[in-house]
Amino acid sequence: MPDKIRFAIVGAGVIAKYHAESIRQHPDAELAAVADNSTEKAGRLTEGLTDARLFKDYREMLKMEDIDVVCVCTPSGSHSDVTIAAAQAGKHVLCEKPLDINGDRMTAMIDACRKAGVKLGCVFQRRLMPAMLHARQALQDGKIGRPVLGNAYLKYYRSPEYYKSGGWRGTWRLDGGGALMNQGVHGVDLIQYIMGEVESVFAYTATLAREIEVEDTAVAALKYKSGAFGIIQAATSVYPGQETRFEIHGDQGTIEFGDEGIKQWTFMGHDEPAPVLEDTLGLASSSNPQQISSAGHYFYVDDMIQAIRGNREPHVNGEEARKSVDLILAIYESARSGKEVKV
Repeated sequence: MPDKIRFAIVGAGVIAKYHAESIRQHPDAELAAVADNSTEKAGRLTEGLTDARLFKDYREMLKMEDIDVVCVCTPSGSHSDVTIAAAQAGKHVLCEKPLDINGDRMTAMIDACRKAGVKLGCVFQRRLMPAMLHARQALQDGKIGRPVLGNAYLKYYRSPEYYKSGGWRGTWRLDGGGALMNQGVHGVDLIQYIMGEVESVFAYTATLAREIEVEDTAVAALKYKSGAFGIIQAATSVYPGQETRFEIHGDQGTIEFGDEGIKQWTFMGHDEPAPVLEDTLGLASSSNPQQISSAGHYFYVDDMIQAIRGNREPHVNGEEARKSVDLILAIYESARSGKEVKV
């Protein structure tokens, strides 16, 4: 095993800089190459790294024998193409959210990585939120009794200029959806991670404020496999963007939390102070996607290194990462059909 794990990045857009910063900060990682149609953008990520190589075609980059991990930072609808090619080249993959935008393609990604014997991890940095971790543990410890409601409010603001900044944004082919698939996928992931898997959904989605193909506003009613109910509200159409917020209600307690910490921590029969939280990792990005911190990405870079060296599964593997997308796809199907849809 080499002293350093060598990473390559495919796609040099907004999110790629968080991967690059995390790789460059990690003592056991090295940024070896970046591939992007714009060598100017790629060059910004490798500035000061004399040995890092730049490519326009990621397929050429994958021929490098000394690349260990490929970070997939391309538009969502191309994740499967890059991941499968990387797996076939024997490279581990750290994919940005969402895993992909299509169920069959996600299956193909997972199968390709399993067949090649490489790791497939996906970045869901909001799973590191201290408030979420405390809430999930409290539910598992039975503190709220029987869970009856699990709600997620994911109301972001994205300007018309944001959607015009990249030809792929707001398209079904490459973005795969809007307020849910792009911005809201983190919150969709969290609510099912806390409450457990969803059995069925009934939903409305619409494009109310932006000139885009996909939804900028969505509401879904959930029935969890546990028997509990829930609501997801997602938007990029509201101004100003709101703090993302989660409500977990049981017959013996309530927990509410958001980007800024725990709002309510109440249990029947005893007073328990809300946990004192550590830094929230700078994960809030309800209004400006460039204001997030790279701390969460550093965790996933480190996790991939440890997964490779310890021959274990990544923190969020392919099977786990697809759950949020499968739920969103069911919401879209319900909105199109006007019917309740099984997940």
